[in-house]
Amino acid sequence: HGAENVKYLRARYDALAGHPLFEGMEYTENPEVFTERLPLMGKGRDFSDPVALNWTQTGTDVDFGALTKQLINHVAASGGSVFFGHDVTDIAKQSDGSWIVKVRNRRTGESRKVQAKFVFVGAGGGALHLLQKSGIKEIKGFGGFPVSGAFLRCTNPEVIAQHSAKVYGKAAVGAPPMSVPHLDTRVIGGKQGLLFGPYAGWSPKFLKQGGIMDLPKSVKPGNLMSMLGVGVTELGLVKYLVGELMQSPADRIGTLAEFVPEARLEDWELIVAGQRVQVIRRKGAGGVLEFGTAVVNAGDGSIAGLLGASPGASTAVPAMLDVLERCFPQQWAGWQSKLREMVPSLGVTLSDNPDLFRQVWDHSTRSLQLDVVSDTVAEAPVEAAAV
Repeated sequence: HGAENVKYLRARYDALAGHPLFEGMEYTENPEVFTERLPLMGKGRDFSDPVALNWTQTGTDVDFGALTKQLINHVAASGGSVFFGHDVTDIAKQSDGSWIVKVRNRRTGESRKVQAKFVFVGAGGGALHLLQKSGIKEIKGFGGFPVSGAFLRCTNPEVIAQHSAKVYGKAAVGAPPMSVPHLDTRVIGGKQGLLFGPYAGWSPKFLKQGGIMDLPKSVKPGNLMSMLGVGVTELGLVKYLVGELMQSPADRIGTLAEFVPEARLEDWELIVAGQRVQVIRRKGAGGVLEFGTAVVNAGDGSIAGLLGASPGASTAVPAMLDVLERCFPQQWAGWQSKLREMVPSLGVTLSDNPDLFRQVWDHSTRSLQLDVVSDTVAEAPVEAAAV
């Protein structure tokens, strides 16, 4: 909203509308169309302040809890061992190149060891600590900066029923990319909900249920200069976080009111969605803060891990393909046929291949439920531990 932002959105639409990947995207500045499509956002809005909307009907929602259960069930049904309620306490490389992973049962306190030829560390904010414990030289220079993500969750079913879309605005001037405000319909366990955010918070914990010493313990001689360098160059981020931490409930509702003009404090509650650990990477004598994800692997391909802020749907598949190519170079060529069967667009720029894009898109939109692939990529079993 606002004349300058409307001008920006129009230019953005003009640049993208003819692109194969944005086929069918619509644009409107009509208040009636805006209110028809987004009744909750149109209700009570002063349309003397110009508004514009890019719109596509092909939005999707993924229940990641349900997806995770399907994937874990597939591992278990295929003969893999799955342990719940366990913490990995240490990782050590053996003389034969394999790894010993030490695991502790949080419920009983019992400890056990797992030996694996390959280890993947997918532990969210805990990945940095575990890769540091592994002692691989490739993790030196990497650090982490924890940022909490909070959202307002609507508690009023009547309000929730008035919105069925995911609507993104623009990040405030000086705010990091991860702070783009959005009002999202979410369907979890078949129940529709409504979230607005994110609001940033800060904690030294690397996991939502982590410890206050997570950040200090992550500082090592190999990443000290990277961490100090970011402290000097990211003063804007510090200022943004301080501002977010000082917000009152009324301030948060005021931000929401740009999306929902008639928002009421009593209809919303603040929830902490999770804990992000932004990647700090060595650059020159200092370091740089990155807002994406990074795959880190040992030179011999025996261990790999995923660092970063939000390793979700947009990064999961490319990251895993990256891990396969880096860590299994001898098998990679032989896996191409199976991988292309699973991912027809592998190695292809879809924007240069509109027909293939439509084929992939039509297949995706026809699939009303996830069909877990039963065939394994590897021609022979690969003994591995997923942390």
